[in-house]
Order: sequence, then structure tokens, then C-alpha cells
Amino acid sequence: MFFQEVTPDTSGYMIAGYASAFIILAIYVASIYLRQRNLNQDMEMLAEMEKPALAEAKSKKKPAKPVTKKGRKK
Repeated sequence: MFFQEVTPDTSGYMIAGYASAFIILAIYVASIYLRQRNLNQDMEMLAEMEKPALAEAKSKKKPAKPVTKKGRKK
């Protein structure tokens, strides 16, 4: 009598759970991909912005003053 009840069919819930987990993981992977792509674009932009600044700094660079034995500048 105790074990004569039929086990309920929960396969629909299992499929829904796997589908929702797959969708959430797909959104997460897409988010990581977009963040990586934007990070690379930002790094390239910063590198391009740094080139003129480095060229300008090199042209304005003054020669260093000599250092004495005690480590003080003359």
C-alpha cells in the first residue's frame, strides 16, 4: 500500500531547468566576450593616445644633471 503511488512526472521541470541554466550561461559567456572586446578596444585607444604624448615628452626631455658621490645633485 505504501509504495503503490505512481511517481510524478517532473521531466518538464527538468527540461525547463536545463533550458534556463543554458540561457543564463549563454548570456554570461556573451557578457564576458563583449567585456573582453571592449577592453581590447580601450587598450588600443590608450596606446594610440600615448604615442603622441611619448613623442612630445622625448622632444622636450632635458638632459639629467650629474650626481655627485654623496648622491646629491650639484
